[in-house]
Amino acid sequence: MVLSIAAPDAPPLDVMVAAGDSASPQSGTERAAYPVAADQRSHEGPVNQPLVVRARAVPSEFGPADIAERTWLQAAALHPAAMIAMSSADGGVGRSTLVAALGDLLALAVPGPVVAVDMHPVPWGGLGERIGRSNAGTMWDAVRDLHTLTGRYEVERWTQRSPSGLLALVGETEGQGRRPPRHDEAAAVVEAVRRLYPLTICDVMPAMITGVWRTLAAAYAPVLVARATTDSLHHTMRLLTHLRAAGNGAVVDRAVLAVVAASPATDRTVRAVLQQAASVVADVVSIPYDPQLARPEPVDARRLKKQTRTALVQLADAVIARCADPRVALPIAARKERA
Repeated sequence: MVLSIAAPDAPPLDVMVAAGDSASPQSGTERAAYPVAADQRSHEGPVNQPLVVRARAVPSEFGPADIAERTWLQAAALHPAAMIAMSSADGGVGRSTLVAALGDLLALAVPGPVVAVDMHPVPWGGLGERIGRSNAGTMWDAVRDLHTLTGRYEVERWTQRSPSGLLALVGETEGQGRRPPRHDEAAAVVEAVRRLYPLTICDVMPAMITGVWRTLAAAYAPVLVARATTDSLHHTMRLLTHLRAAGNGAVVDRAVLAVVAASPATDRTVRAVLQQAASVVADVVSIPYDPQLARPEPVDARRLKKQTRTALVQLADAVIARCADPRVALPIAARKERA
């Protein structure tokens, strides 16, 4: 459905209009919203004529209702070139799986197309396994043809598509005449892609080089993924300390910590470290163990366990709140029609 932020007459120049595929208002909900001046956000009432925000309907599989409705409404008012960057302190924490699961959900929430980009500089099929492959296109093709990526058609020659419609430039796994991109090459593709799509999600290698730190800093929503183990959480806490010491305090302030369970039960010591992490990071979201996420196959967020779907909605709520355009004050408490 189309995302429409359009005034009754001509919109103000400082309000960006983002468009997707057209659809009827019956497939979602239309709500009034207002552009808010930076120095007037604490005032009551609109500062300008009401705008129209047309949001998609929330699929019945997702809840809690109030959080899902808020997420779907904010997803209809994203900042232009919104970007989520997902990294970690270690490898093997389930980052690519979470990119696919969160992206699959956000593809249902954002009115326009959402694209994920695999930025790994090594042969890696993680994101491709979680999205599914329907053609041979990879990040190598996007890097090679970077100068042609001026429209969505050119990008989507090389993308794969998830069950819910998430587009993905997946990692390169072949070796004959092809190679995975360097981080700077992948970053150039991201810059080209994010100008064309409402939301871009970056699957970034562990944050061990300054290039990854710059990608996290460029994102509206930097997300760090950790396993639900004391070692992984302690490594993530140290990474946050290093980021702040290196002058990236803004990244730490905006960061969301997603903690992925590797087993059905969570150790008591892990819960204690999670409480400590909550004093450092504004949003900590625990993703419960789900056998479907443990299997190397395409992720369909609608078919995950109810607890997992609930956690994904909470994670989506945290990241979309950081990506929503602050110039638009949405009626968050408004009721919406559910699918």
